[in-house]
Amino acid sequence: MSKAPVSDIDLFSDEARLDLYPRYSALRQLGSVVHLPEYGVYALPRYAEVRDVLGDWERYSSAEGVTLNRELNRDLKGIMLASDPPEHTAMRRAFGRPLRPERMRELQPRIEAEAERVVQTLVAWGEFDAVTELAQYLPMTVVSDLVGLGEHGRSYMLRWARATWEAQGWPNERVAAAGPEIGEFISFVMDDGLPGKLAPGGWAAQLFDAADRGEIPREKCPFMMIDYVTPSLDTTISAVSSAVCLFAEYPAQWDLLRKNPELVPHSINEVLRLESPVQQFTRTVTSDHTLAGYDLSAGSEVMMLYGSANRDERKYTDPDRFDIRRMPSDHLAFGRGEHACIGMQLARLEMSALLNALIPRVERFQVIDASPLLSNVLKGWRSLRVRVS
Repeated sequence: MSKAPVSDIDLFSDEARLDLYPRYSALRQLGSVVHLPEYGVYALPRYAEVRDVLGDWERYSSAEGVTLNRELNRDLKGIMLASDPPEHTAMRRAFGRPLRPERMRELQPRIEAEAERVVQTLVAWGEFDAVTELAQYLPMTVVSDLVGLGEHGRSYMLRWARATWEAQGWPNERVAAAGPEIGEFISFVMDDGLPGKLAPGGWAAQLFDAADRGEIPREKCPFMMIDYVTPSLDTTISAVSSAVCLFAEYPAQWDLLRKNPELVPHSINEVLRLESPVQQFTRTVTSDHTLAGYDLSAGSEVMMLYGSANRDERKYTDPDRFDIRRMPSDHLAFGRGEHACIGMQLARLEMSALLNALIPRVERFQVIDASPLLSNVLKGWRSLRVRVS
């Protein structure tokens, strides 16, 4: 057994967030577990270790928080994201009821109709922003309506969700800037996220129904709304815009998909693997043990680098290449185990609907202007203006 290699590789400066992949590669070359003393964590840059940690909640706990922002971890302790079984299991059961497969099948015609509508309009324009005009459309129309926060809540959802993601990074200017908007969001869920103010029958209102049945503590309901809003918006928006960018960069892959639409599910997995929307979460080690031959002590933190693990050359051949025939259904972009993304089927449904609407209408994407998203946690585009033919 041995101590993990140490690195001073920067992962949270502006320069680093806009150019993460070379840094990830350097970490993977150093080892399976790399100590980053600047952040006080052990980074896990390779696939196997991230997979194993995700599948072992007893040894790697979420209950102390899952972000590098220790203050935020304290404030949100006990919400679904920051809890372990059995508390987590009960919350997840109630939270996931609207997201079950049968509910997704009921929702599919509506999402597909909206996708057809927006794609037809945008393609007729000839140019559009793949982020604000395409990728944001379904989350901000269909999903925000389903959550049911009322008009005020819906109008601020995207801003609040983005701030919630930023607050999860290593404390820097982006974390500080997110603070006031996080405060707005929490004030809203405590004051307006209550029965009578929520849309009847909406996902948020259903949490209180579950509390009335004794399934979850009532005081958890307002904060569980954060789990509906935050993951359902930016992650899907990032994935859709990344898909457009990749198909613009790899036109032969778009030709292949147009000839073989049955590859849509595999293309979605490949987009998520190559450009994972969420780049990292943390866990707390609960007992002294070794991971991949390296000593870890109870109370230490590990940071799972999803964006690095999904590009690990030990797992995927030629991992930096976009290939929709790769079929990487075992990618880790949605997590794994107890905390696997509960909304993954909704995200897949939205992405599938948009790709299937684009396939018969677009022969080629051309990026004419692009601005990357500068984020503490997310990977994607702030804007991506494309021309279609």
